[in-house]
Parts: sequence; C-alpha cells; structure tokens
Amino acid sequence: MASSTSLLLPTAAAAARRSPSGHRAPPSAVLSPPRRLATLRCLGYARRRAQARHVVACASAASAGSLDALIFDCDGVILESEHLHRQAYNDAFAHFGVSCEPASAAATDAPLYWDEAFYDDLQNRIGGGKPKMRWYFGENGWPTSKIFETPPSSDSDKEKLDWKTERYKEILKSGTVKPRPGVLRLMDEGIKLAVCSAATKSSVIMCLENLIGLERFNGLDCFLAGDDVKLKKPDPSIYITAAEKLGAQSQNCLVVEDSVIGLQAAKGAGMSCIITYTPSTANQDFSDAIATYPDLSNVGLEDLKLLLQKSLPLGVFKINQMLDSEDADTFFENFCTVL
Repeated sequence: MASSTSLLLPTAAAAARRSPSGHRAPPSAVLSPPRRLATLRCLGYARRRAQARHVVACASAASAGSLDALIFDCDGVILESEHLHRQAYNDAFAHFGVSCEPASAAATDAPLYWDEAFYDDLQNRIGGGKPKMRWYFGENGWPTSKIFETPPSSDSDKEKLDWKTERYKEILKSGTVKPRPGVLRLMDEGIKLAVCSAATKSSVIMCLENLIGLERFNGLDCFLAGDDVKLKKPDPSIYITAAEKLGAQSQNCLVVEDSVIGLQAAKGAGMSCIITYTPSTANQDFSDAIATYPDLSNVGLEDLKLLLQKSLPLGVFKINQMLDSEDADTFFENFCTVL
C-alpha cells in the first residue's frame, strides 16, 4: 500500500515543472532556485508597481483629474473696476455732503474723499461695499452729512445709502467700460461657468449685462453676489455654495481671482485658483495660486486643464517619482510610508 500510494503523489521536481494551471511546464521554464527567487522578486515588484499605479490613478481622478467648472470673480477679473468704485464712492460723498475725520480736519466744508493709495489698501483688505463703509465709519466715527446726523434706522432712509450703487451703474452704462482681455473667449469655451462676486447683486447684474452681454449672462450655470451669502470673502462661503449649485467637486473647480482676499476664499473652499492681477493688486502675495497672469489674453482652456492636473497633492507626485526611480524594496517601503 505504501508503494502504491507514493505512486499517486507527485515528486517535488514534478510539481516544479507544472504551471499554476496544473499543466506541465516546458523544460526551459524550470528555473534554478536562485533564478526562481529573482523571478519572484521581479513579479512581486511588478505587482506592487501595478497596485501603486492604480492608487495613483484613483487619487488623480479624485483630486484634480478634470476641470469641470470655471468660476470668475467680477470686479478686477471681468473688468478693472476698482477705480470706478472709488469714483462712485467719492461722488456719493460729495452728493450727500459727507464729512468725516480725518478729511474734515483740513477743511470742514470739504466732503470725504478716498484717494487712490488709501482705496487700494482698503479694497485689498475688506471685500464688499457696505463692509468697507462700516469699517471706515466704525474707525472714524459716524460722518456728518446733509441728510443724516445719526445712522439711519428706517428702511426708507437706509435705501438712500444705495446711491453709490446707482452711481456705479450709471458709470457702467456709459459705454466706456470694457471687459478685460481673454475673459469672453474663455467664457465661450463650453465649460460650466459661474460668476461669484462680493458686490451688491444689482450692481453685478448691471455689470455683467453690459460687459458680457445678456446671452452669456443668462447662460451662466451659477451666479452669486454678496447678497446671497452671510459672510464676504475671504470667507469661502460663496465658493462652497457655487460648487453645490454647479454640482461639481471643489477640487474640480478653478477660480479666477485678482486679489489675495479672493485667493483665500477659493483656497478655503478647497479650490485651485489662478490670479489675473491689476495695478492695485500686483504686489500682493499670490504664492498659494497655481498660476499668476497680468491678464487672460494668452490663456486657453487647455492651459487651465493642464494647470489643474499639475496641482495634484504632493503625495501623488512622490509616488509617481518612486515608480520611475526606485528599486523594488526601497519603493515598497517608501510607498507604504507615503500612503
């Protein structure tokens, strides 16, 4: 019985000559122990490499695999508007005879006037029109004027404060204001499109209707203004809301801003951001932006897609580098460390 049983059991040599499917392997496929060990190491490395490639592909798709939506700020991006806002503020101060320290210290009858240097600093620190005035009068005291001696309390009196907005609209309607270079071309690329501005909704609507045209404005996939969120930029609320309305993941949205306030809002929402700076914002710190341009005249949609793909998390880049440069053991150890 013992001898007959042994006839039914394959020898170790016979087993080595069989493939994983159970078929006998050709004599040339039978490897010596050292070569077999080397082969197994190579197969293990290849398998781990393939697994890593899969992880990288999944991470890429989840983080910055595609550009699904382009989100524009309005003032400073679609148009260079800050000098127009400053003109409207000063016109409003003169219209109402607004006088406030320190301007009134030099001439008591002179209306409040925000010069270019002061306004550049103000608009780069505080977003939105009403927040600017609240901050200024909070710092310098409620101004005297021909209309109010104390802050207005009734709705009808508060509406008079919108005179600045109406003046800004008149300037936009004058026909002298044009969109910044490259904006309209990018808007016509066929991608999901949003405009998110901290300004008053009525003034942004007037701006967009006059600068990009009714057809483009009505074709926007999302439009949000300062009235639509409780907190202004640099709070990220407006961009988080935009992503929800667009039905897009934040990491697949790209924001176009002109100031560090807008950049902070975009980053806070988990979005990548490019900057098209203006003369008043050119010296700001845009190190968190994925690209910085003087305008969009030479920037195409394919350029932006590539930029977003290159903004992959650092860990994914490290894995790709390991796949191309490390030996099996070192790669596997580093791969586990990165993951």
